[in-house]
Amino acid sequence: MSGQEKGVPSDAELADMSQDELVRLGVQLDDVELVKYKDRWPVKGTRAEKRAERQVAAWFILAAVSGLAFIVLYVVWPWQYESPFSEGHFLYSLYTPLIGITLGLSILAVGIGVISYAKKFVPEEMAVQQRHDGGSSEVDKRTTAALLADSGQRSGLARRSLIKRTGLAGAGVFGVGLGVFALGGLVRNPWAHSDSPDSLWHTGWRSYDGEKVYLRRDTGDPHEISLVRPEDLKAGGFETVFPFRESERGDDHALFKALRKSDNPVMLIRLRPGSEPTKRKGQETFNYGDYYAYSKICTHLGCPTSLFEQQTGRLLCPCHQSQFDVVHSYAKPIFGPATRSLPQLPIMVDEDGFLVTNQDTSNQGDFIEPVGPGFWERKS
Repeated sequence: MSGQEKGVPSDAELADMSQDELVRLGVQLDDVELVKYKDRWPVKGTRAEKRAERQVAAWFILAAVSGLAFIVLYVVWPWQYESPFSEGHFLYSLYTPLIGITLGLSILAVGIGVISYAKKFVPEEMAVQQRHDGGSSEVDKRTTAALLADSGQRSGLARRSLIKRTGLAGAGVFGVGLGVFALGGLVRNPWAHSDSPDSLWHTGWRSYDGEKVYLRRDTGDPHEISLVRPEDLKAGGFETVFPFRESERGDDHALFKALRKSDNPVMLIRLRPGSEPTKRKGQETFNYGDYYAYSKICTHLGCPTSLFEQQTGRLLCPCHQSQFDVVHSYAKPIFGPATRSLPQLPIMVDEDGFLVTNQDTSNQGDFIEPVGPGFWERKS
């Protein structure tokens, strides 16, 4: 040591000091009192030590296997939307739980492995140190680095190749899994299978192969087909309707699906004589006389807009009190948290006098804008 103040060595002396000397100097300069410092395994190479090492490695192996399973599931498991009424819905319904379980298990295993290693191999130490103001000097930096290196050596990590390999594997695969999760959504094609009847891009009101889609009421019996005619509604009247195709008659699965699919309910309203509603640009022909059909699904959080005030012409959502004006402004929200108008369904009357969807519009009789709050875009 040089004669510097408080026994602080010079830079040249620091460079010549061994790690043990730096450790002792660091303890001395930092006003540290080691109350307890105990090696976890004073006798090296015992069966108990090997068993503890395998236990820690097992957690890292589990992290690696779980991370690899997450990557495989994320890439190859059926992830395209499947309707609850389709045959592929069961596998699709497992997608989110499986990737959540595998990624979560990988995170958990890495964490438990690190904690287990610290408890089983890092020396048990209890120290008391005085805190000082200001930045760290070069001496503090050198001695702190030496203390950390000494702790790593005493824990035996350098000679525990099993734990090092499994730890790197677990953390590495977990990191790759996070990358796949972050970037996977950018390379998938959301437009794939957009013409399927069960696609999110369309509701049950879209016509396929030119088949008529009728407006029917729900009588409580899916087998009872009650189609709607204009004369069924009085001025100022309204009712909830659902889609029906003749090809579905006698098909229990299709009939039940049409009444239960979440984006199918439509509010059919007959305005009072003298009403002069403002029509939305591009949707001037969507109504049939005084008859207007709007999605019943609130654009705020998807509750049913089931209350209609005849006097004011407002549709009300009972969940969060959003109000939509169907008389003066094409179901535009005028109160409450909703920010988008209710989508309008294009309707007409066929040669038999029944209300059907108007297939002459750009989306084959379906809505031309998103239904509800959750799906932000639709391919028309």
